[in-house]
Amino acid sequence: MTILRDLSILWSLFHILVLFMLLYRSRYPKRSTVILTVVFMGSLALFNVAGLVRYGTEFMGQIFLLTCTLPSLLFFWFMSKDKKGQFFFTFCLADTVSYWIIVLTNILDFYLGGQSYILMFVGRLVLFPLVEWVAYRYLRKPYRELQESVAKGWGLFAGMTALYYLLLAVTANFPVVVTKRPQELPAFLLIMALMPMTYATILTAMYRQILLFRRQQSERMLREQKNVLEMRLENQQCIRKMKHDMKSYTATLSGLLAAGETKKAEDYLRGMEQETDSGWGQFSRNPYINATAAYYDRKLEELHAKRRIDIRIGEEALPHMEICRILANGMENACDELGALAQEDREMSVHMQYNREHLLIRIRNRCQKGRYVEQGKLPETDKEGQGHGYGLRSMQEDVERLSGNMACYTDNGYFVLDVMIPCSCFMAI
Repeated sequence: MTILRDLSILWSLFHILVLFMLLYRSRYPKRSTVILTVVFMGSLALFNVAGLVRYGTEFMGQIFLLTCTLPSLLFFWFMSKDKKGQFFFTFCLADTVSYWIIVLTNILDFYLGGQSYILMFVGRLVLFPLVEWVAYRYLRKPYRELQESVAKGWGLFAGMTALYYLLLAVTANFPVVVTKRPQELPAFLLIMALMPMTYATILTAMYRQILLFRRQQSERMLREQKNVLEMRLENQQCIRKMKHDMKSYTATLSGLLAAGETKKAEDYLRGMEQETDSGWGQFSRNPYINATAAYYDRKLEELHAKRRIDIRIGEEALPHMEICRILANGMENACDELGALAQEDREMSVHMQYNREHLLIRIRNRCQKGRYVEQGKLPETDKEGQGHGYGLRSMQEDVERLSGNMACYTDNGYFVLDVMIPCSCFMAI
């Protein structure tokens, strides 16, 4: 009946891969990931099965960390998008759960199955797909979301799971397999019972992190919507003021023209134009983008900053919520930075235009001396208080939602933010 043992080992190794691939994020396309995994891990599985046939389960169980765990760790580390705590926690989670099933079925088969390997085979045949179904149905989506949203704090969890994995592996196989040490079996079963409780605690803590992150995201979105609505309200108030002022302008012009004072009427019109431009600010025919630009133009005016706002966008349909959030967050960050500079150093420019198949946005402002931001990395915020530090992350999320790209960097004393959004993402709007 050793064929059942060998089949159950192949089955186990295969499903360890399936469980891990359900949870980790590969840096390669799906097709390439599957091909590379099948080639490498298939060869590794056959190697270990050949070792079992030649040297027996006890010897291979004692060296499986070297023949199976370490090679698969290095291979998946190479394949993984994540290289730090996220990867190691995911690897230990998949390996520990799988090894727990293997050890459990070994013990059940030894004490209840008469070492016929039938109970071992049936147990693994049922338990591995069951665990994968639970992982896919309940764990995969929130776990992927957690990997995307939380970059720090994984090291402690990875260390806990790695220590538990080593504890389970050592106590199960050294100095001999646990089934040959019946006096130590109760303590070993307690160690096994600790594993579900440990992971339940870790996953519960992670789930609470997701809920906290979602709440922060929701609050941030509401704040941004509030800001946009306030901009539009201020925009409407400016329009009402202009309408009121136009009545007095019209009355004055009528009086001048009726009196034949044409030259004075021309001078008055030029004064009206200058006053209207400085008080209102017409930057775009798109009302949403114009309201956003006008709002921050007034903030820049209060800062006495030199600025140039060049927005070449018409009335065409745009995903205005995302575009306005990107523009508002970028200009808000620039205003914050300029506020920390001397008045004569405050300078900023905003450019927004189409370039063939893309919508391009560039925000460029003077920054503090010594500030350095490497291209491709988001700068760390030095602000304090709730709600700070989300601006660039929010912009990046909006850009990715529109299938675009974003880059920020420092260049000769300026902070530069570049956004490129493909027009195809909103052509159907």
